[in-house]
Amino acid sequence: MIVGSRTLARIMVLAAKVAPTGCTVLITGETGTGKEVVARTIHDHGNRSNGPFLAVNISNIPENLIESQLFGHTHGAFTGADSTREGVFVSAETGTLLLDEVDDLPLHLQPKLLRALEMKAVHPVGSDCPRPVDVRIIAATSQNLDSLTEQGKFRLDLFYRLNVIHLEIPPLRERPEDIPLLANYFIDRFSRVFRKSSKALGPDAQAFMLRYSWPGNVRELEHVIEHAVILSEGDQIGLKDFPDELVAAHSDYPDNLKQAVSEFKRAFVKSTLDRCHGDSDEAARELGISVSTLYRTIETTSLAS
Repeated sequence: MIVGSRTLARIMVLAAKVAPTGCTVLITGETGTGKEVVARTIHDHGNRSNGPFLAVNISNIPENLIESQLFGHTHGAFTGADSTREGVFVSAETGTLLLDEVDDLPLHLQPKLLRALEMKAVHPVGSDCPRPVDVRIIAATSQNLDSLTEQGKFRLDLFYRLNVIHLEIPPLRERPEDIPLLANYFIDRFSRVFRKSSKALGPDAQAFMLRYSWPGNVRELEHVIEHAVILSEGDQIGLKDFPDELVAAHSDYPDNLKQAVSEFKRAFVKSTLDRCHGDSDEAARELGISVSTLYRTIETTSLAS
């Protein structure tokens, strides 16, 4: 994962620290923030790196098939079960299984997942015999599981079992310093894919990117850059290469890069101060500047008002 922000760097350090332990990890964050990338990083740095890494998005599985997809089924277990099938728990044996959007697991199946985690065994649909499994579980969600447990939509005991280590991935708008790094990474990657020469971002494109809030996070940025690389001509990627509907809907971008950088600095300092609850000493340490420089920045960027 491309890391520029200190917040994300701390998360990746923690991910590397828990990787060898084999404990259950819960990764939360908005859609598109890179939860699967963090999960794969944990897998790659752990003792199971030679085993499979399987990612299953529960929200993409029809509700009546979730149980058999996860735990498997025997021949004749239900209409259409013409043969015995292993579930993803068994398919991920000796490796890592990522259960994405785990909040979409139906309430009546949550005890079965809890038992599988505690007993390290699964009961295929139609079978009374447990099947031992050796697999690490990482769960991910874009929802607030605390809130869902209070509403009775997610079992508290399952939440505790999944939440041994919690990693929260901040949205891209809260780590704008990552945007240029990610953009250049995607430019290089898609330039190779489409066999085009790598190009620099033009000033108007940079200005827009630093101002835009990226509600789709890293995934949205990736798609925008892919679109731009395909359409770009010349030696720079400009705003004209971005999707028309994106630019048209956000036409109030800064007039130049200088203005964008100023706005970026203001947003970056403000988010750091908010994270530090207004503690200027702590914020200055996080920013890597002196307190006096922080005060000057607050004055010059109109944050004082």
